[in-house]
Amino acid sequence: TFMVNKSSGINAEYGKEELKEKLATMYRTTADVIMPFGFRTDFGGGRSTGFALIYDNVDAMKKIEPNYRLARFLPKKDKTGGRRQRKELKNRKKKVSGKKKTELGSCKRNGKF
Repeated sequence: TFMVNKSSGINAEYGKEELKEKLATMYRTTADVIMPFGFRTDFGGGRSTGFALIYDNVDAMKKIEPNYRLARFLPKKDKTGGRRQRKELKNRKKKVSGKKKTELGSCKRNGKF
């Protein structure tokens, strides 16, 4: 863990992806094992302060990092089904409890199998 100060000067602030690339070149690693977080812009602009973690590999990062931070940088999963289908499934799951909730999303409820 280390603290990162980034000064953007007159230009607009650059994002975390550019910061990851810059840290990767500084510490001779790849950008996918760096996790920047907690950045705050100083009053008046021009400088931001935050933290960054550098891991040995992606597996170590996935094991240690909390899920909400991983969700920010790992590729997004595509949603299955349409919007209406997801809403109907959510409302059906409200009416049952326990193991039946997992069975609702499968083909068992349709009577195909």
